[in-house]
Order: sequence, then structure tokens, then C-alpha cells
Amino acid sequence: MILMKDIVRDGDPVLRKVAEKLTFPLSDHYQKLAEDMMEYLINSQDPEIAKKHQLRAGVGLAAPQVGESVQMASLLVPNDQNEIVFKETIVNPEILSESVRQACLSEGEGCLSVDKVIDGYVPRPDKLKIHYYTVDGEEKTINLKDYPAIVASHEIEHLRGHLFYDRIDKQNPFKLDDDTVLIY
Repeated sequence: MILMKDIVRDGDPVLRKVAEKLTFPLSDHYQKLAEDMMEYLINSQDPEIAKKHQLRAGVGLAAPQVGESVQMASLLVPNDQNEIVFKETIVNPEILSESVRQACLSEGEGCLSVDKVIDGYVPRPDKLKIHYYTVDGEEKTINLKDYPAIVASHEIEHLRGHLFYDRIDKQNPFKLDDDTVLIY
């Protein structure tokens, strides 16, 4: 079971590396890693389990965040009613297209690898078209919008060596374009 002590923190060089692509079939090691990453997200969103194991809630976890510089990330994205709207471990994801219109979370973003609060809006594409492989090697292309698109963008950027606060405007952290969608 992945615990908070297993999450790599900001400052570790693995978070700033471009992760390596994986080949299929995935080894037992990477199959287990995918399973463990999704299990962390499920456990972190269960209040009782999270409290018992002192887990910070997460909706996404990328392999570099657990010290593995490979292109794999797990996403478990709930909606306002706590119903899961997207659940998948994505391997070798590529963003095929993205909207010009930006979206951001009204309260800003956080990250399991970043312990301090960093204030500011994190503009990201409101819509994404992503090509990826499942853990079983199935090829998929999906369209995501609003919150699921933000989560996917955040995790894919981990695989490129970027952290959320890289997108915050340093001069004016709460500046937004007029047509930016604020997600509450």
C-alpha cells in the first residue's frame, strides 16, 4: 500500500525529469505499480481509510510521484455528488488537441508532492483530446472537459517534468483571461 511517506516531494529530481515511455506487455512490476497507485487514490478518497493511514486526498497520481520515471498515471475523478466520472490508469498519454479556452479551479491546485500551499490560478485547457494505453495495452482516445481535463492535464504534466505552480503567473497569480472558465 502506498502511503504519504512513499510520495516523492518537491525538490526531488525525479519530478523534473521527462518520464520514459513504457512498452507492452507491461511487466509485473508496472502492473503492480498501476494497481498500487489506483489503490492509493481509492483509499485517499475514503474518509475512514484516509484518516486511519493519514493519507492526503488525491484525484490523480503519476508514477514519478512514487519515484518511478515512467509514463503512467492513475486518475480517479469524482463529480460534485462524489460519483466517479473518470477512473483509469493511463500509459504513454499524448494530448492530441486542446481547447484555446482555459479553465482553472477557483481554489487553485494542490499536489501530493507539494506540501506547501501555493496561491494562484493554474490555467489549463478546458477541453483535451488524449490518446493513451490502458494497463492491459488497449489503445484509447478520449475527450475530457472541465474538472477531468484539469486533472488529466496536471498528471500528464508530471510525466513531462512540470509541476502545477509552473503555470501560475508569477507577477499576478490571480490574473485570468476574460473567457477563462472557473470551476468551483
